Amino acid sequence: MQRVINFMGIRHVAFALTVLLTLASLASLAIKGLNFGLDFTGGTLIELSYEQPAQLDKVRGQLREAGYADALVQSFGASTDVLVRMQGDDPQLGSQLADALRRVSADTPFTLKRVEFVGPQVGEELRDQGGLGMLLALGGILVYVAFRFQWKFGFGAIASLVHDVIVTLGVFSFFQIPFDLTVLAAVLAIIGYSLNDTIVVFDRIRENFRLLRKTELIENINISTTQTLLRTMATSVSTLLAVGALLLFGGESLWGFSLALFIGVGVGTYSSVYIAAIFLIWLKLTRDDLIPPVVEDEVDERP
Repeated sequence: MQRVINFMGIRHVAFALTVLLTLASLASLAIKGLNFGLDFTGGTLIELSYEQPAQLDKVRGQLREAGYADALVQSFGASTDVLVRMQGDDPQLGSQLADALRRVSADTPFTLKRVEFVGPQVGEELRDQGGLGMLLALGGILVYVAFRFQWKFGFGAIASLVHDVIVTLGVFSFFQIPFDLTVLAAVLAIIGYSLNDTIVVFDRIRENFRLLRKTELIENINISTTQTLLRTMATSVSTLLAVGALLLFGGESLWGFSLALFIGVGVGTYSSVYIAAIFLIWLKLTRDDLIPPVVEDEVDERP
């Protein structure tokens, strides 16, 4: 017989940790805010192709010498390709930067492959639409879980997802890591991943209500979480290994995306037990909540 782990025995400590992380993340978001990338603030993206493998530190030094100390430099594809991102609302900024870089780097010739300009208005629209998409995703999840299980499950799932998003955004805000469209995509992926983990636990809790009729809610949660633990750990560890490899070897362009996923997967595994399940205790879920309402037959009282 499998030994049942008393997960809910430390639920008060877990709740205190949850509140601490959430408040710290909200405080950072309120004080520092997010360091929005060029996708949201607007700016210029320049792709350079060198004849020899580019040395990024040398390119950064040349840009500082040319008067563009704020430019972000990263590798792009091949070792000879370099991507330069620069904030500014001048459509000619890309050409001006390339000309200035040629003057200070005559010994390292390059070709200007493309220049893309994103205006501030477009960036603001992307930011608003991304936030709206996240809210719509959370609203759709609430409706789905409420109909699929019961409304108390829905609130538990949404609470855990909101916690995951806030903590992930809080880390990016505290360390001022650039937040661009790839990171936003990772946050939306976190919502889907965390929901999947939560649904597995919820489904086992509902099933055990039918099988273990004399079991109290807290004991049911402990049994259900223990039964799904191996599956949860296998999924989380394998995902973290893949994301960790992407984080280490994916390059600077995917670093923010993989970091957001790494944080979200870890926090999502925690929240599916210590937030979603705890909400079921607070809302006093009972076996009666899972019994479908009886539809009474209409009686024809006409003579």
